[in-house]
Amino acid sequence: MAWNEPGGGGNNNQQDPWSGGDRRGGNGGGNKNQGGGPPDIDEVIRKLRNKLNGLLGRRQLRSVNNGDDNGSNQGGGGGRSALLLPIIVLIVGVVVWAGSGFHLIDQSERGVVFRFGKYTNTIGPGLHWNPPLIDRVESVNVTRIRSASQTDSMLTRDENIVRVSISSQYVVSDPHAFLVNVRGPEMTLQNAMDSALRQEVGNMELQQILTTGREELAGDIYDRLTSYLEAYGTGIRLQTVNMESTAPPDQVQDAFDDVIRAREEQQRTINRANAYRDAILPEAEGQRQRMIEEAQGYKAAVVADAQGDANRFISLLGEYEKAPDVTRQRLYLDTMTEILSNTPKALVDLGEGNDAVTVLPLNQMGRGDNSGKSDNSQSNDVDARQLEQLSQQVVEHMRSNQKQNNGRSSLREGR
Repeated sequence: MAWNEPGGGGNNNQQDPWSGGDRRGGNGGGNKNQGGGPPDIDEVIRKLRNKLNGLLGRRQLRSVNNGDDNGSNQGGGGGRSALLLPIIVLIVGVVVWAGSGFHLIDQSERGVVFRFGKYTNTIGPGLHWNPPLIDRVESVNVTRIRSASQTDSMLTRDENIVRVSISSQYVVSDPHAFLVNVRGPEMTLQNAMDSALRQEVGNMELQQILTTGREELAGDIYDRLTSYLEAYGTGIRLQTVNMESTAPPDQVQDAFDDVIRAREEQQRTINRANAYRDAILPEAEGQRQRMIEEAQGYKAAVVADAQGDANRFISLLGEYEKAPDVTRQRLYLDTMTEILSNTPKALVDLGEGNDAVTVLPLNQMGRGDNSGKSDNSQSNDVDARQLEQLSQQVVEHMRSNQKQNNGRSSLREGR
């Protein structure tokens, strides 16, 4: 007979799987599973509770044959099961709540912890746990380089309009100040940049901003903007400020371009002049130095000649005092030798008693010897010998002519 067939009796009822094999047969009080009805809900709850108690290490509850005992056990089991489910739900909720409190802070970030909305501390990289719903952690990247730009038209010191475009790079140095001290730190940076730009542009002239003062303007804006950010406590550290462009208004752009081209042409002319100066000055300096050295050499030569002449005169003076006539005659001969050596003519003395002096054009006679000037000593010796031989020949010829003339004059007297 099947376990759920009617009239099975107490023994057959033991095959009921819902009874757990420990219910006793009979028509004892409180048995609600007679006659093949649906399983007892209380018994199912009891079995589930026993399994949970087994998992939790508690003693399993067992039913007794007595109806009152069974009823009391079922009543007590129902109360305990009513308390057990909330406890389990609470434990699961606590586990889920505790597990959701773990979070990871990246190496490039810092975590700012707020407990019930109030700042408590700043945590570094790594795995951290904070109680959920109590602590709120906001991560801030402190290594990423952020940028901001500003472009606007403004007045210069000389009341001209200029359009300036700048950009800045910055990082977050203090996460707590970045999140707490100011509302919207990026907007605060934009406003501070605009203020610093207008202040510094208003202190400079238009020509300086467009040409040579751009780097100076960027440095002044950097200093002023840094002071603003420190005074506001934004937690931002400014790294660089770059001057992107400076330009006049579009209405006068062509005129400014002409001015810039003229200035560039002026600079090119100045550079060419400087190059010419650099090329000429060394040459002029060399000529000046050469002239100075030549003058110094001439000075030294003249001084040396004068000192030599003075020493020679002193020496001659001593000799003259010893023998005046001899010294006078010697000086005369030396002077005449020096004078006559520079004249192209020669004087020939015919001897005693003859007043006639013959002048010979020796310069014309010795013109063929000009090619031998390279060897001065040899040419001078040859010329001296030739002149001496020529002089002897002339003297002999003149004496023979004189004798002939004397003989002719004696014959005339005898007639």
